[in-house]
Amino acid sequence: MAENVEMDQKVYDELIAAGKSERIARSKAKAAAVRAKKEAAGEKLGPREATAEAPAPAAAAAAGGDAPAAGGGGVATAERATGTGGMTVEERQARVAAALAAKGDGAANGRGNGAATRYAGQDHTHRLLAMVPPDGIQQIRSKQEDKVYVWPHLIASEFIALMAVTLFITALSVLPAFPLRELANPNITPNPSKAPWYFLGLQELLRYFHPMIAGVTIPGIVGLLGLMMVPYMDRNPSVRPDNRKTAITLMTFFLLGAGMMTLVGSFFRGPGFNWVWPWVDGLFFEL
Repeated sequence: MAENVEMDQKVYDELIAAGKSERIARSKAKAAAVRAKKEAAGEKLGPREATAEAPAPAAAAAAGGDAPAAGGGGVATAERATGTGGMTVEERQARVAAALAAKGDGAANGRGNGAATRYAGQDHTHRLLAMVPPDGIQQIRSKQEDKVYVWPHLIASEFIALMAVTLFITALSVLPAFPLRELANPNITPNPSKAPWYFLGLQELLRYFHPMIAGVTIPGIVGLLGLMMVPYMDRNPSVRPDNRKTAITLMTFFLLGAGMMTLVGSFFRGPGFNWVWPWVDGLFFEL
């Protein structure tokens, strides 16, 4: 609804002279004129209108109470009395509340009473940050571990080790440190007759057990199958010795037993594969 409201010309001129924009000056001049008319009619001012400072010329004009001095105040008063003029702030608020209530929005009364708006199913109010998982806010990347590729790192190292071992074996073959002996004579059996050093442990077992037990059962079943079952008996993935007591204990007993049997067969067995003391009877061992 369009409403023609006269403005206080003096207030308008003062605001323009003070450097205000024309829009602000016109609105404030109209507000001053409206306040002057309300004061002249004896109407109650709103909270903002009561605290606003009215310009002195407009207040002086309103104090006269004459319609010409008020700049058409008599006409505005007549319009308010007959109900054909503009609405007050309370009337506008009442109309807005009625329109919202007609649309089914009952939150207008809650807002008027200072209560917070709540929607259906909303029992609590949370901040958005509390509802977002931390992974969505801060992306944590794992530390990049060092990688060694097969080529060229691993293959180059293995090739260098291969050449070094080949050179060492070639040097041992050329040097006369291990000369060949005479041809084997089947009519003469050496005494003591010993196997190569890496089989002397099994040969030592033959002095205590049956050949089936010493040659098949112990090295095959107990040795090979036992070592194959160790990873299934001890499934601890740790590499620290304190956490691998079972595996370390089994491997220690195996190495100690194999080493002890090899040492006894190499240095403490003489003619007839009998027990001898090497520092008394001599050393009966050849590579």
